[in-house]
Amino acid sequence: MPCIWKARGENAPPSSAVMAEQLSVSPLIVDILWNRGLTSVEDMDRFLSPGLRHLAKPSEIPGLMEAAEVLARGLAEGRTLAIWGDYDVDGITATALIKEFLALRGISAMHHLPNRMEEGYGMNIPGVEQLAQAGAQMLLTVDCGISDIGPVARARELGMLVAVTDHHLPGDALPDAHAVCNPRLREGGPCDDLAGVGVAFMLVCALNRMLPGEQADVRPLLDLVALGTVADVVRLTGQNRILVKNGLLVIKEAARPGMAALKVVSDYERKAELGAGQIGFNLAPRVNAAGRMGDPGKALSLLLAKSFDEAMPIAEELNAINMERRRQEQEIADEAFAQAETMKRMAGLVLHADHWHPGIIGIVASRVVERYYRPTLMLCSRQDTGLIKGSGRSISEFDLHESLKAVSPLLAGFGGHKQAAGLSLVPENLAALREQFNAFVISQLGPEPLTPTLKLDRQLPFAEITNTLLNELELLQPFGLGNPEPVFASAPVTVAEYRLFGRENEHVKLVLADAQTGARLPGKAWRMGREFPRNTQGQAMRFAFTPKIDRFRGIPSIDLRIRDWLV
Repeated sequence: MPCIWKARGENAPPSSAVMAEQLSVSPLIVDILWNRGLTSVEDMDRFLSPGLRHLAKPSEIPGLMEAAEVLARGLAEGRTLAIWGDYDVDGITATALIKEFLALRGISAMHHLPNRMEEGYGMNIPGVEQLAQAGAQMLLTVDCGISDIGPVARARELGMLVAVTDHHLPGDALPDAHAVCNPRLREGGPCDDLAGVGVAFMLVCALNRMLPGEQADVRPLLDLVALGTVADVVRLTGQNRILVKNGLLVIKEAARPGMAALKVVSDYERKAELGAGQIGFNLAPRVNAAGRMGDPGKALSLLLAKSFDEAMPIAEELNAINMERRRQEQEIADEAFAQAETMKRMAGLVLHADHWHPGIIGIVASRVVERYYRPTLMLCSRQDTGLIKGSGRSISEFDLHESLKAVSPLLAGFGGHKQAAGLSLVPENLAALREQFNAFVISQLGPEPLTPTLKLDRQLPFAEITNTLLNELELLQPFGLGNPEPVFASAPVTVAEYRLFGRENEHVKLVLADAQTGARLPGKAWRMGREFPRNTQGQAMRFAFTPKIDRFRGIPSIDLRIRDWLV
């Protein structure tokens, strides 16, 4: 969609040259950080060098020390531990992290990752009973459990010690576990934005000190933390920035056989240095595909594989599953876009088809939001339960979780965050949901769909775009929610070359020429082939862009990622 261009900040720092010299960076980097709320050299230095020494204490997470104490007590009593995770990347990496840490301390643990098609999200009573029958005497949840009142109660009836660790928004009532750990239980803490795997890492940091014997080195586990945190699309600021920045260094080394295999099937070198974007768009979807299409256990086996030879066949299988997921995603997206076209008068979209795959609708919901910029619920039917199941995605101005609370009398269940959520309902409530969801969106945003805002860091002449500058911009990694990639505006430049490419001509390749300096730079507008104006060759236009180092075929070159344009 066309965007409203807006400067990220109105003021320049009073002494950017002096601050830049103190930090050994260019004034442009200081300007970017200043306009993102960092107004002292100390804050900027901590942002640019987020060492592990800056991590918060585990005790700052509500309930974490209690959860660690429950686990330490149970293990001391000789109880058998079972870990209940979620089927997405966050839950799978959290489960792998706990199992690997315990193995380092000489402790084995059972696990259960629910099958998305058969069990759905969260805990369930039959699964708890099966774990008890298999010998589990203690239960730890990761990335789930905060809303699972009944299953937690059943686990306690069966004599289990239960510790719940989660990061999803808690409801009005908490499960009656021996310990409930969740950063969201107290607002304003340093760990509010941790993903489930981040909470799990802080838990093992505390547990490591409580268990008898020599402490394990937990730093090699940070690759799992980075993968799960990036995949869960949480804010990459504060504690998450520290964890992901250091985890990316571990991913680069690829000492974990499963991570090395994952990089290889994603067409990277084993020792390639990857940014958060490459993790999110290439590695994470292959791990996620296992849970989306059915069996998350394959992804867990990959991450815990002991050798590259063991890991590579699993990675190749996940790659094949992901290719099938992408094929189905495009089919569902085409149908969803066609359905959305008939609902342009709606402020909030509720799209439904019986046959859509429940593991894919969340991804497609994000694409619908990207195209129409409206809160969107994607729904499909579950033949086994008779319920309609859905995934929702939102825009930055709208709290999706609050909207589902508002329509909760129509729902069989829901949960999630401000920007992403899941829900279920009986089929006869579908029409009412469509009406009430749209009404709630209108009450919050007004009847007319909003236009997205594109925040620009500043205007950047082509002559200033050098490899040195782009290497400095890499200091701002990892990019993601809360720390977006810098976006710059060009002066009017000429479209020297223009062509469409891709299987369906969905992408645009450009060469842009700055007449004043003679600089010519290539650029690509991904998935914008349908929107980009035709017959622009030779025309003067302004572009919003992010400059990148393109290392295609091993030869680094400057390339512009086109975000928007003005004719």
